[in-house]
Amino acid sequence: MTTFGPLAAISCYAALLGILTVAILTVTVRNLFHAAIFLAFTLLGVSIIYFFLRAEFLAGIQILLYVGAIMTLVIFAIMLTSRIGDPQVPQSNRQRIPVFILIAISAFFLIGAILKASWKTISTLQTTNAVELGKALMGEFVFPFEVISLVLLIALIGAIVVARSDP
Repeated sequence: MTTFGPLAAISCYAALLGILTVAILTVTVRNLFHAAIFLAFTLLGVSIIYFFLRAEFLAGIQILLYVGAIMTLVIFAIMLTSRIGDPQVPQSNRQRIPVFILIAISAFFLIGAILKASWKTISTLQTTNAVELGKALMGEFVFPFEVISLVLLIALIGAIVVARSDP
């Protein structure tokens, strides 16, 4: 089993702190376009964590699919919606206190589960063959792969219809 050196551990914790900061900015900024940009940086940070975990293929897929494709779709939908900058549209909600209570309860149970779990590690490192994974995606799992692409296409068409139906 390979372990992180002190510099790699500090870098990993710095990346985690950066991800947490950008994730908080994602849900607290008032501008929806800025929130989408912060979400893209959050997803990019998750791919950095995949690199630290030596899952380079997953990091690449994270960047290609989520940062590239999904965030392009989200930003495209935001830009197509003309009412997003309208001053009459409320930019915040009035449910902050219930959300903070729910977050506190969830954090309590999550931290309790993390502390109670036995974190046994396996000394062998498994590798994933990208060629076999590609063959599985284009063979056995081609139907779910195409269904996801169809759902994304429907979401894009729905965003265009919503944007066009605004008076």
